[in-house]
Amino acid sequence: MEHRDIVIVGGGMVGSALGAALSGQGLSVCVLEREAPAPFAPEQAPDLRVSAISPASAAFLRTIGAWEPVLAMRAAPYRRMQVWEGDEAAGTLFDADEAGVAELGHIVENRVVQLAATAALKGKGDIDYRCPAIVSEIVYRPQASQLTLSDGGRIQARLLIAADGARSQVRDAAGIGVTGWDYQMQALVLSCRMEGGQQDITWQRFTPDGPQAFLPLTGDAASLVWYHRPEEVKRLLALGDDELIAAVSQAFPRKLPGIRELTARGSFGLTRRHAQCYVKDGVALAGDAAHTIHPLAGQGVNLGFQDAAALARTILDARAKGEDWACGKTLARYQRARKPANLAMQAGMDAFCYGFSNDIGPLRLLRGLGLRLADKAGPLKREAIRYALGLRA
Repeated sequence: MEHRDIVIVGGGMVGSALGAALSGQGLSVCVLEREAPAPFAPEQAPDLRVSAISPASAAFLRTIGAWEPVLAMRAAPYRRMQVWEGDEAAGTLFDADEAGVAELGHIVENRVVQLAATAALKGKGDIDYRCPAIVSEIVYRPQASQLTLSDGGRIQARLLIAADGARSQVRDAAGIGVTGWDYQMQALVLSCRMEGGQQDITWQRFTPDGPQAFLPLTGDAASLVWYHRPEEVKRLLALGDDELIAAVSQAFPRKLPGIRELTARGSFGLTRRHAQCYVKDGVALAGDAAHTIHPLAGQGVNLGFQDAAALARTILDARAKGEDWACGKTLARYQRARKPANLAMQAGMDAFCYGFSNDIGPLRLLRGLGLRLADKAGPLKREAIRYALGLRA
């Protein structure tokens, strides 16, 4: 039986970043990841799964040594973000200049972020990173949980951290329940080659069927996301490339650059989940293991990185004060810091999702008025942008 202070189950974007953030403090930390991401090569077409990395997340990744490797692979900065319904001129344009920042964020492939975070983690030298590592059994105990791996190895952990995604094995073993539901829409995601070169704007148009989004990638690449009813997404996926390009070009707004080529396509369902608690004695949840959110504004991984930063800070501060850093009372500080913020972001995304999917006349007028007012809000708009970017508490 091996013994570790902390075992992080899940070495994806959030788990690897959290492991790196715990480095250099004298703790024995082990990170277990089922499957390594494929190596990066510049000539590869962009992946389907991308995230909008906020300036706050980029700053956190920089502190653990992962942001420069991201930029060395590929990341597309965007300086403007436009949101509208119906009339584009009546929408809201957010600009980096208004917030006093160089950019509003970067669109980055999830695999690129994971590769960079894993490389930073492995480069620390004091973190036990194991991949592939499949956990076959978890026995949760408040003082020392035990894990059995598929190769027969056994590890005992004073603190078990769940970074193993929405269907968390750790969360289930600890008996932590979730509340949630499936959204009545799916996301059709297309990786494309576009006319007009690299863009510095991301935009989202709301329609009664669901939002349509344009996310710029590097060079002439872009990601298009079309939220729609599951049966319509299924129909669209069955089309040939030319037919699908024609369908997208007809349905999306005229400002969409011409699509030269589809390089990949896929779809995924949308589920909202929230753990009933984030911590117990000897266990803590982070990222998708604690919460999943509608991907409308690309906030999911940003919330996960904020979780990782707050959890690492809670553990290390408590250890520096000689406190029991693995007990529920101490870990509750992390929950108090993160759970209300995550719930608020979930509620905000739900309000957008349901509010803009409703075609009732008076509500449509109120939405249009709200977007126009937001566009003219001056200092309030600046502070709202900075809050969304993680630059305000």
